[in-house]
Amino acid sequence: METDTLLATGSINVVPQDYGANSGSAEHGHPDNGSPGFGTRSPNSVGDNESCPVKGGDEALYMQQAVVFIEDAIHYRSINHRVDASSLRLHRWYYSRLCQWGLGLAIAVVLLLAFVEQPSSLSTSSDPRYRLPPWEPPCGLTEGIEALCLFIFTLDLAVKSYLIGWEEFRKSKWLMGYTVVIAASIIDWMLSVSMECDEKLRVRRLLRPFFLLQNSSLMKKTLKCIKRTLPEIASVILLLALHLCLFTMIGMLLFAKTDEPERNGEWGLYFRNLPQAITSLLVLLTTANNPDVMIPAYTLNRAYSIFFITFSVFGTYFLMNLLTAIIYNQFRGYLMMSVQTSILRRRLGIRAAFQVLRCQGTRAAVVEQVRVDTVLEVMYKVNMKSYYRAAIIKEVQQRASDVHMDHKAFGTLFEQLDKDRVKEHPAPPQYNYTCLQKIQFIFSHYYTTLAGNAVALANVICICTILVLNAEKSTAERNDYYLEVINCCFIFWYLLEMSLKLLAFGLKGYLSYRNNIFDGFLTILLMVLQITILINYSVPFSKWQPISHAMSLWDMVRLINLLIVFRFLRIIPDIKLMNLVASTLLDLVKNLRAFAGILVVVFYVFAVFGIWLFEGAIKPPTTMSIISNSTIENITSNYTTTCGTYEQLEYWPNNFDDFAAAIILLYNVMVVNNWQAFMDAYSRYTTEWAKVYFVCWWLTSSVMWVNLFVALILENFIYKWDRSHSCSVTDMEKTRYETSVQLMFKEHIEEPTEEELLRQLQQHPHLHIHCTVDT
Repeated sequence: METDTLLATGSINVVPQDYGANSGSAEHGHPDNGSPGFGTRSPNSVGDNESCPVKGGDEALYMQQAVVFIEDAIHYRSINHRVDASSLRLHRWYYSRLCQWGLGLAIAVVLLLAFVEQPSSLSTSSDPRYRLPPWEPPCGLTEGIEALCLFIFTLDLAVKSYLIGWEEFRKSKWLMGYTVVIAASIIDWMLSVSMECDEKLRVRRLLRPFFLLQNSSLMKKTLKCIKRTLPEIASVILLLALHLCLFTMIGMLLFAKTDEPERNGEWGLYFRNLPQAITSLLVLLTTANNPDVMIPAYTLNRAYSIFFITFSVFGTYFLMNLLTAIIYNQFRGYLMMSVQTSILRRRLGIRAAFQVLRCQGTRAAVVEQVRVDTVLEVMYKVNMKSYYRAAIIKEVQQRASDVHMDHKAFGTLFEQLDKDRVKEHPAPPQYNYTCLQKIQFIFSHYYTTLAGNAVALANVICICTILVLNAEKSTAERNDYYLEVINCCFIFWYLLEMSLKLLAFGLKGYLSYRNNIFDGFLTILLMVLQITILINYSVPFSKWQPISHAMSLWDMVRLINLLIVFRFLRIIPDIKLMNLVASTLLDLVKNLRAFAGILVVVFYVFAVFGIWLFEGAIKPPTTMSIISNSTIENITSNYTTTCGTYEQLEYWPNNFDDFAAAIILLYNVMVVNNWQAFMDAYSRYTTEWAKVYFVCWWLTSSVMWVNLFVALILENFIYKWDRSHSCSVTDMEKTRYETSVQLMFKEHIEEPTEEELLRQLQQHPHLHIHCTVDT
């Protein structure tokens, strides 16, 4: 990637106008179809003083435009919005933290309504045998909350539409869809109110996840990447389908019904007909029914195992892993394309900010430079993270002697946004006494941390030993004296270690280490619990018989032991490979929010469909003798005690009777353990077509989504491994890597050329920009 030759020299004429509501893009200088994206080429255009007409009140407007463009660049937002003074104020208000948090809260509330609405999930158990009637909200409560959320979404749509203008609104499929979804939700809401909340089907529940999707630009890009990856996924799934059909035909030929009943076990259980045969092998593809599916045939002749092993080897180990490799390869490429778009937006916003700052004075406009003090003034007004602002301002101040800077130097300033944040620990306090200096040296040394880890390990071993000895004893039979004395000793050591580390590092230095914060927080909790025990039960002695209180001694000791076990996790930062894995997991939590959001959408949609299709379909027997009761319909005909079935495994809490139960059932199917039991039960209680629903969910969640998740884990881990394999443990503790999707692909991204940036700026619908190049 040659960054030195990316920016071409040229002259750009910028005319920010007082952009009224009717300003469009058609009459504002779009590039001619016969030109390569520029205006008229003229060597005399460099000194054109009319390029940036400066009026008395324009300088404040240019400053405001630059601030907003830089904020757009920081957050990878599009700059194609109105740029008059009132619109810019509205724009900054809309993207303020308060407004965005309010919008996010409205989205969360409208999604969570599904847990409260009928059928309500507000019951202790989801098992219909023991579930008490859940609390049902009165008509109008959830509808009133939803009406407020819909009002917020309508206001959000109105503001977005105004800021980008009608021309851009018509081009945005997401905003058009947003309009349709809000309109449909309002109509459905009105129907619910008119029917006094007694409607059977709430269509708007299915539309609610759209509010989450449209509010996240990264989620939109991720969804677009998934859509583009689908053809490659479909090709492998088609190959899997061909593999499944081929072996289904072979299986039905091998295990056809014979005249000898004792040889029809495989046929009767797994290959009786085509749907059953396909289902049996499809489940075998996930290994959920292995080796059950081949036992009847294998019992008769061990040669039959060749059929099942061949099917599993090619399907499970070749094709499924090939699918993972294809998804990883294709999705990584498309994600890089998405990141490339984000980088283009950032560079475009920075270039636009430079262009409007040029218009601060005619001299700057002519020589295509901006004043350094102007840049400083802008940076103090930009809303951004403090450490990035400090880094950029430091770079600007180093150029203060130059008075002006060109667009290359201006763009270089914002390279700080692409860098990792390095956390520097404060300097330790200086002590004059030799004793304190020795304590500081000892307890700031790395070996002291290792000694603390050894003590924590010894504490955990003691707890495990006592737990093993007391495993068979009841609460009344346990003697908590020894465990309490041991815990007191270890907690005293933890307090001493924390105090001496505070002395060695100082308060700010101590808190600058995340593992110290973790240790200190748990140590304080342990101390509070131990003091509570001593106050309530007095000091332990050999024949200690503490009296009963609201919270038993055993419960309090168990809580202390839990905290001690959690505290043992302090060893993670001190083991390099373990630290790498743990930091990768933390980065996944931060950077896979878009994937998690789309997974929430998928879960939500399938759960709503599941409730519509299967609510109340399975009704458990009231007693175990129900098999002989022929008067209850739709229970005895489907109830079976066959090993491995839904009924025999007592999977009754897994149902679609409410939203929370549906989510748990879908999760259980996603991990594919015994998922055939759910598919078999609902196909028996409803119709054979119920299998289509479960197979679609398996393909969406387990086949596609889990593989996408694996691909991102691999990419994240490989990135961190390449960066940290040469670092020591102390280096990894001193430097905190904050991996982002952009940083993961930074080395593979091509910077946009100057011509691309100028062409994009020229097409801005609300900012009149004429670009000319020196010849």
